[in-house]
Amino acid sequence: MMNFSKEEHEVINAYEKGKLASVSNLKIEKGRYRNYAKNTLLKNKRINIRLAEKDIIHIQRTAIKEGIPYQILISSILHKYAASH
Repeated sequence: MMNFSKEEHEVINAYEKGKLASVSNLKIEKGRYRNYAKNTLLKNKRINIRLAEKDIIHIQRTAIKEGIPYQILISSILHKYAASH
């Protein structure tokens, strides 16, 4: 037997009582909500952080050697760190 949360029980009860109905354009609605979820997860967030000037200079030098803007280098470093944890 499955254990359901309170909210899941409410949905099951509403379905069994005929209180829920399928939308007429299910394919369109599914696509719309899929896009909402995708856009929510893919949004870039802007942050402000304080770094030691010495660190910024080292990062800028490395970015110049790599041929990329230093902000992209910082973003890449943070992404690699976050993805590995």
